Amino acid sequence: MSSDVLEEKRDKRRAPPQGRVSFEEFLEWLDEDTLAEWVDGEIIMMSPASDQHQDLLGFLITILRFFNEANQLGWVRVAPFVMRTNVRPSGREPDLLFVTRERTQIVQPTFLDGPADLIVEIISPESVGRDRGEKFVEYEAAGVREYWLIDPLREQAEFYRLGADGRYRLGPVEDGVYRSQVLPSFWLRVAWLWQRPLPQVLQVLKELGVL
Repeated sequence: MSSDVLEEKRDKRRAPPQGRVSFEEFLEWLDEDTLAEWVDGEIIMMSPASDQHQDLLGFLITILRFFNEANQLGWVRVAPFVMRTNVRPSGREPDLLFVTRERTQIVQPTFLDGPADLIVEIISPESVGRDRGEKFVEYEAAGVREYWLIDPLREQAEFYRLGADGRYRLGPVEDGVYRSQVLPSFWLRVAWLWQRPLPQVLQVLKELGVL
């Protein structure tokens, strides 16, 4: 088979199906290299992430994975991994997801069948309306217990916690440090997020008591 034919097949694979599709059809079409979400039966293609976005996400997932492994708290993943909820309904691809050990039964081979306990979204100019608007409302309604919104361009981080009334409220940042409710004993120095270059992971893990 010629390279032109292979490229044509890949292009067809990336192009989303026309019209409304089921969640199962969406998963069948989706591959590991495609950034897309499923909302109200429609497939929404996502823009590629910037280098700054990936650098910050890599920093966060590294320290969270080591912290999680040291404390055996649950399951953690980065995009692309679909989270399915009954809100709208939707299949979103958050930048980072965490599920507590007690709820890992919702983890399926190719998607998360229910809301994560903690979600991190790193805002880009293309995603600001979606992350602060649609996803904020969906994650709150779905019962995501903690939602971090990190905006590297504005150097602004917001940490929302789900209250007993099912509404998000900002969690406190004291002396520049946020302490997670979902991840026991985990804390994050917000200034780390804006350092250029980012802090050395080994030093951060030492401060967190992992090493």
